[in-house]
Amino acid sequence: MASTCNGCGVHSEAGRYNLNPMSLIARISRHFEDSAQLKLACVETLAGPIAQAVELAVAALAADRKIMACGNGGSAADAQHLAAELVGRFERERPELAAIALTTDSSILTAVGNDYRFEEVFARQVRALGQAGDVLVAISTSGSSPNVVAAVLAARQRSMPVIALTGKGGGRIGELLGEGDAHLCVPHDRTMRIQEVHLLILHCLCDGIDAALLGDAG
Repeated sequence: MASTCNGCGVHSEAGRYNLNPMSLIARISRHFEDSAQLKLACVETLAGPIAQAVELAVAALAADRKIMACGNGGSAADAQHLAAELVGRFERERPELAAIALTTDSSILTAVGNDYRFEEVFARQVRALGQAGDVLVAISTSGSSPNVVAAVLAARQRSMPVIALTGKGGGRIGELLGEGDAHLCVPHDRTMRIQEVHLLILHCLCDGIDAALLGDAG
């Protein structure tokens, strides 16, 4: 007798699913291995750009400027994660650092999306709140998310350097970046693998900022 899992459309016979425990363990193990291998492979290519990103962020914060971050979906969560680590703390106690995630104000997002277009939801915030010397952290696994591209262009108008976290070759955002920006492009085409490295990059960024401001604690 067929059953359905809470209306999700997944059917099985007599409540049994086609999941072999050993093959499932192998699948899970492969995810861990693939993620670890990609992170290790990225060390040589990304360590330098991440250090450059740390320098951009520290220069802005030391000059009483702020970090603004944006992205969509999982990248929106990453933007909020970064802001939380800076306004709160990462691993050590320190004064609050100025950071804003442009993904959190539902009234702004829905008003701009409805009255203008969704591509403008971050750009209008950058133009409204951004100042010369602020830093935009633009997160897009494809490098071509239209609203993140628009935010990068808006940062240009405000004389704000950009720290871009991308993948898949860098996309349109990679084409827009200049010498004063930092491009952290994960050399992979699979979205979840790129997101996993993006999270590590953000933790490296937070750790680097703390080390610069508080001293290297190892």
